Amino acid sequence: MIVRYYKYIIITLLVFCFSFTEKEKPSFTFVQLCDTQLGMGGYGHDIESFKKAVIQINELHPDFVVICGDLVHNPTDSSYADFKKIKAGFKMPCYCVPGNHDVGNIPNGATLKYYRKTIGKDYYKFQKKGFTFIVTNSQLWKVSVENESEKHDVWFKKSLKKQKAKSHPIFVMGHYPLYGVTIDEEEGYFNLPIQKRQQLLQLFQENNVKAYLSGHTHKTVINNYDGIQLVSGETTSKNFDGNPLGFRVWYVSSYTTQQRFVALKP
Repeated sequence: MIVRYYKYIIITLLVFCFSFTEKEKPSFTFVQLCDTQLGMGGYGHDIESFKKAVIQINELHPDFVVICGDLVHNPTDSSYADFKKIKAGFKMPCYCVPGNHDVGNIPNGATLKYYRKTIGKDYYKFQKKGFTFIVTNSQLWKVSVENESEKHDVWFKKSLKKQKAKSHPIFVMGHYPLYGVTIDEEEGYFNLPIQKRQQLLQLFQENNVKAYLSGHTHKTVINNYDGIQLVSGETTSKNFDGNPLGFRVWYVSSYTTQQRFVALKP
């Protein structure tokens, strides 16, 4: 079983590496983790799977890691302490995105303050080799929060336009996917309001956004909208579609952006 697993990993890596031409070889790589959500699949189980992911990702040596929300199932001092202890094991920068379990389905001043105090900023940006990564609080898109959603939207639009002016390709990270199957599907628990997703896609088109990374679905959801990759990946806690636990590795160059799934080792 283990021998077959390692043969599969080696073959996958070789095929993936040779799929790049010389000029397309990645300038950098990063990992997309989704819903570590300590307590979702069983607290002890989720602790151990997150630890496994950290060890396995360190072996791959990506440039950084992004966790696309739902860091824990129930945000408490103890669950966040466990999360941060495991997260500290990464040997590269790790950027956190807030999820609905982190700030609440309907965030308020208290839940946002607690997240910001305990984890850090809930929206911000960083750069890597001429690319800009914009971390959002998609819960402020899902629901309108007084004194917060409008401020978040203003910041987001300004950030997009500023980076476009620099000719920077952009990745946007959130927790909620924009949609699951079709752009005009009805709003539900696993997508954003129709009007908001349409606004965002227009902004993405206008401002050189290459991909939008999310979590939340606990199943693999990959769409392509006008060349923009929309990827909600597998989790390390519990998947609803029967897929193995794991994460996605992204390979980024000036010419191409590719990603692949990596299963957690047994």
